[in-house]
Amino acid sequence: MKLYKFFEYAYIAIAVWFIGEAISIWATDRGRSYMLLAFAAVALFLFFFKRKFRRKIEDNNRQE
Repeated sequence: MKLYKFFEYAYIAIAVWFIGEAISIWATDRGRSYMLLAFAAVALFLFFFKRKFRRKIEDNNRQE
């Protein structure tokens, strides 16, 4: 597995960690929980964006 694929899936792990952390502090600090959920959403967006961009680049390299 190439290094960029590893980092692509690291975004999923980071999102899961942010969601878990948000759930664990939900009762005590709701504002921070919302912030962590927003970070998780950004991490998921980056995962899908980078995956789409990588596939686009791979397809262009195959066609050349």
